[in-house]
Amino acid sequence: MKKSAALGFLAAVALSFGAQAQGEASYPNKPIRLIVPTAPGGGGDVFARILADQLGRRLKQPLVVENNAGAAGTIAIGQLARATPDGYTIGLGTMTTTTLAPAVYEALPYDPVKDLTTIARVGTSPIILVATKDFPANNLKELVAVAKKSASPLQFGTWGLGSTGHFCAEVLAQKTGIKLDHIPFKGSSPVVTAMLGGVVKLGWLDIGSGTSAVKTGKIKALAMCTRRTANFPNVPTYKEQGVDFDQWTGWAMFAPAGLPKPITEKLAAAVQDTLKDPAVTSKMADLGITPDYVAGSEQAAINARDIEVWKRVAREANIKLD
Repeated sequence: MKKSAALGFLAAVALSFGAQAQGEASYPNKPIRLIVPTAPGGGGDVFARILADQLGRRLKQPLVVENNAGAAGTIAIGQLARATPDGYTIGLGTMTTTTLAPAVYEALPYDPVKDLTTIARVGTSPIILVATKDFPANNLKELVAVAKKSASPLQFGTWGLGSTGHFCAEVLAQKTGIKLDHIPFKGSSPVVTAMLGGVVKLGWLDIGSGTSAVKTGKIKALAMCTRRTANFPNVPTYKEQGVDFDQWTGWAMFAPAGLPKPITEKLAAAVQDTLKDPAVTSKMADLGITPDYVAGSEQAAINARDIEVWKRVAREANIKLD
């Protein structure tokens, strides 16, 4: 009886592994949920739907976009982390949700290192430092000189406390020793409006929101917080202007931890192929996103490193959101 039971157990295990392998080989055979940490209608949502359409064509199954913008996108990533790791629930994550969030939330409902499988980096979306036309500086060196001569901290606007723009400003202050005073607004567009109205003279904006105002000459660009972008090829980065800072900002694709390797590789290959499509890259450029494929394992290591960098910045600037 014992031998029979053991053989039965082994047979059941073999069948289970066989079914799993068969499922991985036939993946995907039904629609896939794509959880997106942004509200419908915004640039992030438009980008997600471009990817969903193109990935769906390559995977031969539709990707259904599910928006969840609550708590700066952290609710969406928490939802993703709790999903079954079978490849039928995946998500887009931003630098905010996967590297800044651990720096500012003490009670984050997920660990981006332990609870997520990184499928691939998808694109880079830099942050641009802008100033009003009458601000007496045209680059970082001149801005630092103005700030050090000022009797009070220079006020600047971003789209919110703990935003990527806020962190880019705090990095500049910490690296150069200048004093800055943060004025948070409810979105990037209100920052531009405040600058045009003379409420603040400086602002850190996502590239999508800053492009139009800079290109029409309403405000001027001083620096890119991270990488150069095709939108402003002549605007140098922090690092190029002597401020030692070069962190990634942008979008990556994730799944719950434990996603089988064959499924991860199939999804990553579809992402890589999508980012080679000129029609896709053109639409991404319109949104201020530069296609930038990086393999999941490499991006996961970058995220783990960057979390520690941002935690140090947050501690020194006392940035907390809970």
